[in-house]
Amino acid sequence: MTSAEPDRPDDRRTLVEDGTWYTVDHPSAVGSVRRGASTAARNLGLDDERAAEVGLVVSELATNQCRHAGGGSVLVRVRRTGAEAALDVLAVDAGPGMRDITAAMRDGVSSRGTLGIGLGTLPRLASAWDAWTSPGQGTVIAATFVAHGATADLAAPTGVTRPMTGQDVCGDALAVRHDDGAPSLLVADGLGHGPLAAVASGAAVRAFLDAPPGSAVALLERVHGALGGTRGAAVSVVQASGGVLRHAGLGNIAGTVHGARSRGLVSHPGIAGTRGRPLRETTYPVEPGDVVVLHSDGLTARWSLADYPGLAVRSPLVVAGVLLRDHAVRRDDSCVAVLPIPREAA
Repeated sequence: MTSAEPDRPDDRRTLVEDGTWYTVDHPSAVGSVRRGASTAARNLGLDDERAAEVGLVVSELATNQCRHAGGGSVLVRVRRTGAEAALDVLAVDAGPGMRDITAAMRDGVSSRGTLGIGLGTLPRLASAWDAWTSPGQGTVIAATFVAHGATADLAAPTGVTRPMTGQDVCGDALAVRHDDGAPSLLVADGLGHGPLAAVASGAAVRAFLDAPPGSAVALLERVHGALGGTRGAAVSVVQASGGVLRHAGLGNIAGTVHGARSRGLVSHPGIAGTRGRPLRETTYPVEPGDVVVLHSDGLTARWSLADYPGLAVRSPLVVAGVLLRDHAVRRDDSCVAVLPIPREAA
């Protein structure tokens, strides 16, 4: 899939690829994760030295999962914004967690008396990183890698997808665009599973990214019209600007604004790509620090950011990783996407 090139610096289009999820359930799995990450880095155009650094960080993340959490999983994926691309790594476990992850990032620190050089590679070699952990609630660590000298950002809206057990491709997808600096986020859930569902959600992403600037409902209308030749999808679009969140949804994509008080977003029955009632948009006041979450029905609806102390201020990739870890169901494709409300958008 391709995205439109940005016309101006604040008119960005971001495509998030599915990537590969690696299960880390034995020390023998570490080598596979390291090789996969290094290969992905080279395929992205990073030089051999940078690819080796990516492999080292991923190897240490996976090793720490085996040693301290009893296992976990690691996602390696590409995130493209215009002509630029970054390699994202997300390490997720449900182990004992840590009281002071900052201390664990210092070389020489270990909770088991070992040399403790593992997590220290992360702040030294990653272009950007973030993490959330809490005693008894596991650990989620995100890192992004670009070429030396380039800048990387983990603060922008994003999310994660994961195919259902037994499938190689995910029928859920997400994408992000900025118009005059205002972010818009799309989540699409192609009907069913597998390649045909992925075709529908991919068509939704392309239509969303290629559409001219417009309101949330205008973007949804473009997606709706583009899915006519597919099996269809549930689709939601949110857009933040001027202290207002605009939302247009069709089908069972759940949306929530988390802040001083949490409130759900209204999505209307239907399937994008099939005839139905006219599309509508609803608006909600938002404030700096609010967090907007969209997710497909591959996640259960019974969760709250209040159950995770400090999570709401972490990066969108970390927030999405925690929610996917704890609330996704393996019998369905899953997608969760996060749009934080920054000061310039409120």
